[in-house]
Amino acid sequence: MKRVERILTALATLALSACATSGLEMAPPAPDRPWSPKVSAGGEIVAGTPDTQDSSRYVLPANRALATRPPAVTDQAKVYTLPTLIDLAESTQPTTRIAWNEARRAALAAGIAESAYLPQITASALAGRQNSHGHATADGIGIGSRGSASGTLSALSVQWLLFDFGERTAVVDAAKQASAISNIAFTAAHQQIIHAVSAAFYAHAAARGRQRTSLQSVQNARQVEDAAQARYRQGLGTVVELAQARQATAAAELAQVNADGSERDAYLALMNAVGLPPLDEIHLADVSARPLPSELRDSLDDRIASALSRRPDVLSAYAATKASAAKIRAARAEFMPKVFLSAVGAYGRGDLSVNTLPSAGPQPPAVNTSGHRFNSSVFLGVSVPLYDGGTRSAMLARARAEADSADVTLNKVRDEAVRQVVAAENALRTALAAHDAAGKLVQAAQTTFDAALAAYRKGLGSITEVSLAENQLLLARNALGDAHSAALTAAATLALATGELGGPPP
Repeated sequence: MKRVERILTALATLALSACATSGLEMAPPAPDRPWSPKVSAGGEIVAGTPDTQDSSRYVLPANRALATRPPAVTDQAKVYTLPTLIDLAESTQPTTRIAWNEARRAALAAGIAESAYLPQITASALAGRQNSHGHATADGIGIGSRGSASGTLSALSVQWLLFDFGERTAVVDAAKQASAISNIAFTAAHQQIIHAVSAAFYAHAAARGRQRTSLQSVQNARQVEDAAQARYRQGLGTVVELAQARQATAAAELAQVNADGSERDAYLALMNAVGLPPLDEIHLADVSARPLPSELRDSLDDRIASALSRRPDVLSAYAATKASAAKIRAARAEFMPKVFLSAVGAYGRGDLSVNTLPSAGPQPPAVNTSGHRFNSSVFLGVSVPLYDGGTRSAMLARARAEADSADVTLNKVRDEAVRQVVAAENALRTALAAHDAAGKLVQAAQTTFDAALAAYRKGLGSITEVSLAENQLLLARNALGDAHSAALTAAATLALATGELGGPPP
């Protein structure tokens, strides 16, 4: 019999081990062999044991249900300005919804903390049946007994913490500060999206400006090539001059191809910043003629003061210091007594003999449910913590350490805010000055090119002078467009650094 038991035990162990390792059949057969999953009629991968057919390619099956594109949310007949794109981004980017859910979660946590002021009321109902039987022997005489009983019990209990030396108030204050931090982060998320869309929009404007200047450069190069051909036909030019003109035209056309590619890359980056599908084609407003201020109106001290008073990171760090101070108060209150009120009412009916109710969550005190009676009791008590192995002291020390870190973090954030404001204002001043200088450079380069081309057509200049003037004009125009977009981007960055970027940048 024991031998049969051992055999059955071994077979059961083997069966269980086989079940545990059978999951390996779902994995690839070898590190150098492709995985061939089973697919449904629509091409969806079926989880579980892979297909028995071996494949020689590392290509997954196509799920046709995933190949459909979402419908376009844009209007191709509409010209989209920067404010319109910002509105789209705030509704399509998942960052804003995540920040909104975090703010709601923190608000609910604060509400849960406030519920500690209210009493806890628990209702319990119990119905059961008891069976008993036994056998006893006395003086050689055996006596057997058997019996049963049934009954019901209904109970209502109240637990209410009346006074705790401000512990609940401190906990609620810390939770409210956490909710404020989440709300500040929600605003910061919107500001970051506004800045990202603005920067991408201005970067695309700069790329589109380079695209226009490259097209103009191609036209200028072709004018020079026409002039070289005319001189060659008249016997005034040489083959080398004509070849140099054609080379300049080819170089301008290559620059135009690169400018077109850069413009497309900037467009895709803008679509990604807004949260739109990259294949959506929209018309964007032209901001190349937007005037720029010659100088900044506010002083640097005013900008720094504004930044320190409204930047999300500074306000969030300040709220964190207040939350940490509330946690210290809550930890100190743990050393103090607590005054509470406890009440219970119970009605039992039947013949059950129960001294303790079964555990099923919060329950009233144990009562004896034998008989048919109603029980009620009210207690006003005080609990005094005497010894807990140093847990409260450790929690207080931890709260003080967090408060110290919060204070240091606030000072660090303030210093970083000042640095960012100074850097952003310097970038804006530099961009404005560069835009003024580039405007003058374009005028001078245009005059030089026109004069060099006219002189070359009359046989008074060389092809080298014309090509050099043409290149300088292209560089000047690109510098002007880049400086214009850089100034707009720097203005948006300065508004973000001061915490004033609540909409389209100024």
